[in-house]
Amino acid sequence: MIVGVVGKPNCGKSTFFKACTLMDVEIANYPFATIKPNHGVGFVRIPCADSFFKVQCNPREGFCQEHTRFIPVNMIDVAGLVPGAHEGKGMGNQFLDDLRQANVLIHVIDASGSTNERGEPVEPGSYDPAGDIRFLEVELDMWYLQILEKGWHRFSRQVVQEKQNIEVQLAKQLSGLGVNDSMVKEAMKKLAIPVERPDTWTADDLKRLARELRIITKPIIIAANKADLPAAQANIERLKNEFPNYFIIPCSAESELALKEARKRAIIDYLPGSGEFKISGQLNERQEKALSFIKASVMQRFGSTGVQQVLDDAVFKLLRYIAIFPGGLSKLSDQYGRVLPDCFLMPPGTTALDFAFRLHTDFGRNFIKAIDVKKRIPIGREHELKTGDVVEIISGR
Repeated sequence: MIVGVVGKPNCGKSTFFKACTLMDVEIANYPFATIKPNHGVGFVRIPCADSFFKVQCNPREGFCQEHTRFIPVNMIDVAGLVPGAHEGKGMGNQFLDDLRQANVLIHVIDASGSTNERGEPVEPGSYDPAGDIRFLEVELDMWYLQILEKGWHRFSRQVVQEKQNIEVQLAKQLSGLGVNDSMVKEAMKKLAIPVERPDTWTADDLKRLARELRIITKPIIIAANKADLPAAQANIERLKNEFPNYFIIPCSAESELALKEARKRAIIDYLPGSGEFKISGQLNERQEKALSFIKASVMQRFGSTGVQQVLDDAVFKLLRYIAIFPGGLSKLSDQYGRVLPDCFLMPPGTTALDFAFRLHTDFGRNFIKAIDVKKRIPIGREHELKTGDVVEIISGR
């Protein structure tokens, strides 16, 4: 899984990425501080299964803090974009190409309206961030449309003449964007586009199909950044009314980054995503002032900095992924004594058999049954799993 972090220049995109990953990335108050994409690892959180068994887990990947399991996800911070990105303006072409493999997009916007459409600083409240949401949609839709339209007339005639399956052929053409034939079928059915004669499709049919496939393959969550600045709160409430189909989460990437850095230096105790922190080290006057501001202006107002919630919601609400632990009825640890060492993110609808294949191909091929370790009952191959399940796979060899 790849989570893409997108947005126009100077909206706090790279700060958000660094707050998630603690990667050393360039953060600057000018357009195109990010030129090449930054790759890093962020973490989504779930209640750890170890508390159910009254043990302490030992993760191989990620970490567990206060019985909250943090599971790693790949993240990419791409070059900022400006209107006309699909035409190559700004870093447009690179921005779009870097997003091909992303499964979900976090769109970081400046909710305070202090950055204009070109990524230039302006007076807070003087720019409407709704424009950023719309223009990202347009740029992504046009990107998909350009790929779909390339050689369309010849492609569509060939499909008709050779009586090919249009859904399969379109999926092949758009596979680089993560499109499969079931997605094409779903989109065409929803839009009532005729399957039999793609050579008769109109320009509007192609545009609607491109948009629908973009929505399916690149779902977007809005990180309403700089939520602590003037005008931000009113903007966020208006955006929620104007864009009811989006998750819009108030956040302060600068605050989250400051808390993560303070935790790294053992100045505070902080559980990412929580609404509080405890001072555990000596503070200078500047640090004390900054932490007091974060506590009063961010955490007490919004319940947290919002950064962890954005990442969690992107994976668990938008993609609807689930997190499953391998384990055994008689033993929760592996051969090295690590308790519940693994936790796997799996797509929605994952069955016990799917999970067996995820662990090892032989487990799937030789599947006999699975056991719900928490309930201590056997489950069949078609049993759908849910987040927090601990599953033992029984296979024959």
